[in-house]
Amino acid sequence: MKRLFLSLVMMLSVAVMAIASEPASVETVPQVAGATVAAAAATPPAKTTHREEDYQPAPFGEMLQSFFKTTGLNALIYPREGEMSSSGHLMSDFHQTWGRVIMILITFLLFYLAISRDFEPLLLLPIAFGGLLANVPIANIAGPHGFLGVIYNMGIANELFPLLIFMGVGAMTDFGPLLANPRLALLGGAAQFGIFGTLVGAYALSQFTTWFDFTLQQSAAISIIGGADGPTSIFIATSLAPELLGAIAVASYSYMALVPIIQPPIMKALTTPEERKIRMHTLRHVTRLEKLLFPLLVLVMIILFLPDAAPLVGAFALGNYFKESGVVDRLSDTMQNALINIVTIFLGLGVGSKLASDQFLVIDTLAILVLGLVAFSVGTAAGVIMAKVMNLFSKDKINPLIGSAGVSAVPMAARVSHKVGMKEDPTNMLLMHAMGPNVAGVIGSAIAAGVMIALFK
Repeated sequence: MKRLFLSLVMMLSVAVMAIASEPASVETVPQVAGATVAAAAATPPAKTTHREEDYQPAPFGEMLQSFFKTTGLNALIYPREGEMSSSGHLMSDFHQTWGRVIMILITFLLFYLAISRDFEPLLLLPIAFGGLLANVPIANIAGPHGFLGVIYNMGIANELFPLLIFMGVGAMTDFGPLLANPRLALLGGAAQFGIFGTLVGAYALSQFTTWFDFTLQQSAAISIIGGADGPTSIFIATSLAPELLGAIAVASYSYMALVPIIQPPIMKALTTPEERKIRMHTLRHVTRLEKLLFPLLVLVMIILFLPDAAPLVGAFALGNYFKESGVVDRLSDTMQNALINIVTIFLGLGVGSKLASDQFLVIDTLAILVLGLVAFSVGTAAGVIMAKVMNLFSKDKINPLIGSAGVSAVPMAARVSHKVGMKEDPTNMLLMHAMGPNVAGVIGSAIAAGVMIALFK
């Protein structure tokens, strides 16, 4: 009873206070001259959803015609005058019509290669789908306010995605094969020959032909495609030739995805069946201390002699150090799985956004694709040839197939070396041996990018 009585008293008190705090009603307010007008002026106008009808009814036939004009089919058949691309440039009739059709067919080919032939679907599918969406007429999905354009600007144009990818790759990388057989680093170094050779070739095209006008900075950005390293290509293009960023990113990631098509013919042409059957000795055990010290040593050397490469090498070393430390397994696991998977989706879509017909089907982009293919092929050949040369002076023979893994498409190039070797001898396991030059190629391409930025920026 006592609690009930106290509760009633409290409720009564609250009610009295609420009544006392209410404003006086209209009847109790004194009618002072001008008070009513002032109060009316202070009262906000009532909100309303009313709007005047501005749609003019039209006959059913005209409605159908108006609807057809908004369809993609109409845009592909009848190009619009003054149509602007996602990059803000005037589109030609060809790029609005047949150009879009050609690019859509190219994306279907990429779908086939990714799904039916299993050619690096993690890269090829997002790129292909981004390219398909980029060629949808009218919607402007790859424009600054389209979601592909937003993805491109938030992570590719500002170099964020490449660094995150390098963190994930570092967390998945084992330096053991390279440390167990350090001479394999020479194969990774030889594969960089394609980069510097293409630098000379691209600049020579602009000097001795009237079709191309690549500056030295643009030539340096194009040449890095030879390393088949997408993140590094984006990084250097942003620094030296941002106007070519889209074409370079597309070329680099396309060749990374097409490693299983491009490399095997070159590898087989430069080796004999006997060479492809060479067995390599079991790698020595690499201690945990060696694996902990190596990324720090590489990073210190970069800081002292080539700071321009520090962002890429630093992100790579960070991921690898988290993995080898063994005390932050959750963070390492996130880098290896969730982080790199999410960034790969965004990166693929962002790169695919540059497969729009007006940006891809132009002479400069086609020249970059050809130069990139030459650079990648030369890098692959240089790695194989270096292995053959090393065999002339070594008792422990190197299977020349692993020389092709010197390009930094990790671990794709190493898997290709292993698969080609397995076709000659199903019991010859080359994967771990191929990872040595493959890891060296990652570091080599990052160093090459740093050298070019230091020289030409």
